[in-house]
This record gives sequence, C-alpha cells and structure tokens, in this order.
Amino acid sequence: MQGSLAGTSSACPSAVARLPRPQRVSCRSPQVVRCDQQTKQHTNHGSISQQCLQICAGALAVQHLACAGAAQASEAVGGISEATSTLPLAIGGGAAIAALSAALLATDPQKRRTAQTATAGGNEKDAVKSYFNNQGFERWNRIYGTTDDVNKVQLDIRTGHQQTVDKTLKWLDEEGGLKDTTVCDAGCGTGSLSLPLALRGAAVSASDISSSMTGEAQRRYEEAVSSGQQAPTTPPTFTATDLELISGSYHTVICLDVMIHYPQDKANAMIKHLASLAQDRLIISFAPKTLAYTVLKRIGELFPGPSKATRAYLHAEADVEAALRQAGFKVTKREMTATSFYFSRLLEARRS
Repeated sequence: MQGSLAGTSSACPSAVARLPRPQRVSCRSPQVVRCDQQTKQHTNHGSISQQCLQICAGALAVQHLACAGAAQASEAVGGISEATSTLPLAIGGGAAIAALSAALLATDPQKRRTAQTATAGGNEKDAVKSYFNNQGFERWNRIYGTTDDVNKVQLDIRTGHQQTVDKTLKWLDEEGGLKDTTVCDAGCGTGSLSLPLALRGAAVSASDISSSMTGEAQRRYEEAVSSGQQAPTTPPTFTATDLELISGSYHTVICLDVMIHYPQDKANAMIKHLASLAQDRLIISFAPKTLAYTVLKRIGELFPGPSKATRAYLHAEADVEAALRQAGFKVTKREMTATSFYFSRLLEARRS
C-alpha cells in the first residue's frame, strides 16, 4: 500500500460476524443492518464495498456507544466533517457517530503487524522487502499496470497514484523538462514515473527495495522501446537496493508514495539522505496526517486482507517541511491528490 490508506479485503462478512451482536447494547437511534447476505455479491469481487463499510461502521458504533468518551469523539467527528463529506456511516444520531470515531481512533492492529514482522525475523524493513517481492508485488503490479483484473478500490488507488505522477511530470515539463538531466527515482516501483522520465530524455537512476519491482520496471521500459518509443541517450538503470543505500549526485531526486512505509523519525532521516543526493531539487509525496485520514486509515486496517501486510504511516506536513528545511531545502510547490482511497501530498523543494 504505497500511497493509499485503504486496506482491501474480501473478508467483510466474516469481519462483521466477529463483532458483538447489535442488540447487546441498548441504543434506539442507530439502525444496523446485517451485511452477510447483502454484501456477498460485493465481496466476491475481492473488495470492500462502500455499503459494507457503512454496515461495519454502524455495528462498531453500537458496540462502543456506551463506553466512548463523548468529548473526544465529538471533537473527532468535527474534524472529519470539515475535511470530508463522503465518509460512509450507516448509523443515526450524533452520539453514535462520535462513538464510532473514538472507536476507530483507539483500534490498534499491532497484533497483526507484529505477526507479519515476525515472519521476516522481526525486522520491519525485511518484512516490507519480502512483501513487495511476493504477494505485494502481485497486487501492486496489477494496480500500477493496465489490467482489468482489479477491484474498485484498487482501480481508485491506480487513478490516484497516476494523478500524482502526472502532477510531477507537469511540474517538470513547465520548468523546461529534464532532457539529459540526471534524475534519481527513489522507490520506483514498476516504473510508473521512471519510464515517462526516461522517454522524455532524462538520465534516470531508478531503485526500489524490491527486485521484483525493478525487474518489472526494466521489462516495461524495454517493451516501450521495442514498440517504437525513442530511447534516451542514457538508458535508465533499475537497481534493487534499500533507499538508505542509494548513492551518487543527481540534479533532481524524486520519491513518490514511499514515505508511507517510514515512521516519522525514520522519515526525517530518509529526507535528509535524499536531500544529500539532490543538487537542485527534491520532490516527495506522503500520506498527510490529518484527523479525517487517520480515521479512514483505521477503517482500512480493520479489513486488511491477505495481500495488504505492511504498516502505513501518515506524516504531518509541518514535520515533513521542517525536515526539508533542516536539510537545506525550501518548499516551492505543493499539490494534493485525494480520491476515495488514495491521499497524497506532493511537495517540490529547492536547495536554499
């Protein structure tokens, strides 16, 4: 899940089944509908439908209504209503909505995360590498590809990520392009940015923690050139390596939808490292940490599915900008991409 906050799953009915029955809590305002039969047609497609999220949200609200802190929950709902009007809640009454918000904010999927990391010897970085070399690669290769074998959530994430790529390319084109300019694409994935940069003439050094990802990016580049697109003077390189181990000096360094895998302390160190590689410009994107997105992220974590196995970290924009300043860079451009399940803040910073 590189830039999205949604955890896709095909297990909605079983997730709802594990919740306490609504009648265990005495509450007259919410009307909770069981979703086992109603959402079966949606879950057969491997996605959480909006209807299913509504039903599960309602059940959680009833479950936690009696014990949630009203003041904290009300404050949470206020933040959500200001940031988004589309959060699906199949419940009635302000108290129930407040209880749901508090419950989601309090939910901690630490047990699942710990088990996933343990399979990689207790090292979170190794867990990420293993994920993107195996089931994660299969998932994200579909999302970042052109296949129709994606569910609605995955298609939405594809659309959002492509919008971030397009905004980045637009910035670069408006500033004169990058023909014969050195560019580091850190965390290149399957090449969604590296390929258009290389085919525009940039000298691209692309890297990713996953050898499966870089291998696919190389394949896509070779396919594009063999189909008649003009190869750059300097062919792109695709290297499987940790971002921390990237070396060299580049006019422009770009890191899209990767910071979501780094907690803030490690993100600060990564920003400092990427900045040390950039002669002039650093472009990064990250999932912004707001109250609304924190709640949406928790909803996704309630239904992670077998192919969504890594942590997802949100970052406050002020923290990211502070790290850039400390590295000697000043933010000069900002963009925001927000679809239903993909949220990404894009910053361009110049060496000050």
